[in-house]
Order: sequence, then structure tokens, then C-alpha cells
Amino acid sequence: MGAKSFILSSFIILSMSSFTSASELKYDNYIYDSLVETVLLSTNLGGYNPIAVMDLGATNALRLKFDRLEASNEFYQYTFVHCDANWKPSNLQKTEYLEGNTMGSIEDFTFSTNTFQQYVQYSLEFPNQDMSLTKSGNYVLIVYKNFDEEDLVLTRRFMIFENQTSVSGTVKPATNPSDRFYKQEVDFEVEYKDYLIQNPFLDVNAVILQNNSWNNAIYNLKPQFVNNNILQFNYENENLFNGVTEFRFFDIRTLRNFSQNVAKKFTDSLVNVVLKVGELRSSKTYINWIDYNGKRVIQNTDGYDVSENGDYTLVHFSLESPNKIAAGDVYVYGELSDWRINEKYKMTYLPGRNAYYLATKLKQSYYNYHYVIPGKNNTVEYAYTEGNHSETENDYLILLYHTDAFYGYDRLIGKTMLNSLTSRDKD
Repeated sequence: MGAKSFILSSFIILSMSSFTSASELKYDNYIYDSLVETVLLSTNLGGYNPIAVMDLGATNALRLKFDRLEASNEFYQYTFVHCDANWKPSNLQKTEYLEGNTMGSIEDFTFSTNTFQQYVQYSLEFPNQDMSLTKSGNYVLIVYKNFDEEDLVLTRRFMIFENQTSVSGTVKPATNPSDRFYKQEVDFEVEYKDYLIQNPFLDVNAVILQNNSWNNAIYNLKPQFVNNNILQFNYENENLFNGVTEFRFFDIRTLRNFSQNVAKKFTDSLVNVVLKVGELRSSKTYINWIDYNGKRVIQNTDGYDVSENGDYTLVHFSLESPNKIAAGDVYVYGELSDWRINEKYKMTYLPGRNAYYLATKLKQSYYNYHYVIPGKNNTVEYAYTEGNHSETENDYLILLYHTDAFYGYDRLIGKTMLNSLTSRDKD
């Protein structure tokens, strides 16, 4: 069997176990419609930041974009749910955090042009003249259809921030000798001079995200010490993250010319992109290169009218492995998978080729990704595929919540972004 026939037949087999939609509402970044792809939620200020945070009362907006891989349009509605610091619905009624309507319609959509894969791209900006948000904290945007909130399409997390504190910190190799070469420690402090917190040890908790992923976030971190309106979070175990290693990447912003880490391209019903075969890196020494910390850049550079109006490709991933890994199945993981173990990105082990294989549709973009194995409690394990290094460059987002007993909800009152290379401990 030729390589091209092998790839196509493998894709047909894999498609038989493709991702199916769910119906239970999840207060998480989730896609319920199997035809929906490339969901992006960010500010409308230019550039792309996959952590959607907006200041309370700001004049700018958040922008949602997503594609549905059909030639005809659907009519979608949306609403919002206010959540606590742990992403459970808060006790607030919708009329307490929404001003104007409590639901709206998505009326902005465009049809793809000059693409093998036909699709409709939908867009929504909020807050808008019909609906605004009046409280800080965590929110989930719910998109549904047929005016039925149980007919779910997608959900996205975002946050409204009120600037009441100053957060600063450092990232360094773990203090504990046994973890020093594999883990990173995030220490920080919070100053709240002009803001009243009656009982910081009970009413304040912090959340830390690594590379914008909620999947391995550290929740409910309490201050260790309070001194002159300064909260100190200087733990040795509770604030540790696996260092992992730099992300693998490939660039398919152009389908006409040479692309980084692409072995070849060919066209049938779609453009097929065959990536260079990857290798297991668990026993490799650390190598530094510039990556995008798991994110993607949705962009088309092939000369179409709109940069985001790119085509969908069939991307073929391969990971060399002399044997099937006993610890579990292997998945492609990153922002492209919503930072979740997603069955759509599960690889199949092919003994005849001593490799794991996956073919899946992806839109033109620059992509970062890892190969991972499911861990305990919905976490991911890197040790068998990527390895962990304390030298790795990672981003860390710190969020500070105050449980306001008077108002009855968790306010988001502090945030900062740290980088493991630029915020090293100076001691």
C-alpha cells in the first residue's frame, strides 16, 4: 500500500470513532456540535490572547468567532452565567449581573470563499447595546440554537476584572531538591492598600494558570501571611507546576509554499498536510527554542481577501514509539484541543510502523502542541512523551478572588502575568 493510500485509509478508520456532541452543560470551554471548529474568544483590541479578560466598565469588548463546517447558516442565540472562583454557578440572578436583555442572537456571519472546505464563520461582540455585564468575576458564555438553552453549541469562559489590588511575583525552579530539575514554583504577593478585606485568610483565594490552560490550574490558594495590607503566597509544594518542555509546532498559514515541520502536502477533497514524524522526548536533554506556549495563530497568508478566511486541511500527526506506551493512550494537546483530553485528538498506535498516528481537520494557522497521556483527575501526563524541565519557558497567569459576603459573589480583584524566564527570583 502506498503512503498516500495508507494515510487516507487510516483516516477513514479513525473517523468512524470521531468526536460526538454532548448535551450536558459544562461550565468550561467546550464544543457540543461536532461540526463547530476553531472557536476563538479574545478582546477586540487587536492581537490574540486566549485568556479572555475585560475590565469592569471598559469601553472595549470581547469578540467570539467560530466556524461551522456546512455551506448553510444556522441561527444561534447566547446568554451568560455568572460563576464563583471555582467555575460553579454563583447565587446571583441574571438580572443582578446583566443589564438589558438576558439573551441575544448572533446575527453576524459570513460564508467562506475560495476554500475546499465550505463553512460559515460566526462572530459576536459583547457587551453590546442589547446586553452588558455589571459584576466582576467569572462568566461562561453559552451559545445555543432554536431558542432552546439545552440545544447547546459551545461554551466559553471569560472574566470581568476590577482593579483593586497590585499583584507581583516570581517564577523559579522548585525549592524542594527532589523537584528542582523538573518543576517550577510560582511565588507572589498582593498589596491591597485602598481596598477592604476583613478576613483575608477566609475571604481571599488565588488561582494560577500555566500557559492559559484551565486543565492543570491551581485553585483555592490561600495567603500564608498578612503583613501591612500585603498578602504573601510563598509556598513550596502547593504552587508547583511541571516544567514540561517547549512546544512542538508547525506552520500552515500558507498551503502553497514551504511550511515549517511539514514533510509534504497533497490535495484530494482537502489539502493534506503530512507533518514530520515526531520522536519521544522524555529522555532528551532540554533544548530551548522560541514557541507560542501552546497557542495558535489563525491566519491565512495565501492572498485571500480576509486573513481569517483560511481553508481547512487534513493534518497527519505521527509520533515514533518502538512499543505502545503502557501508561495510557496518546493525545495531541494544546489550545487546539481546548487544553483537554479530547477524543477527537486521540492517536492510534500502528505496530507495523512503530508509531502513533492521527489525521484530523485543522484550519490554516501556526500551531503549538504537545503529545500527552491522560493523568489522574482529568490532568495530563508529560513524563512518557515530552519530559519535564525546570528551565522551560512558560507563562503563568495569577488571578485573585475576594468572596464578598455583603454582595454574595466572588469578585475578581487582582491579576498579573508572569513568565518563567523574565521573572526569575533575583536572589
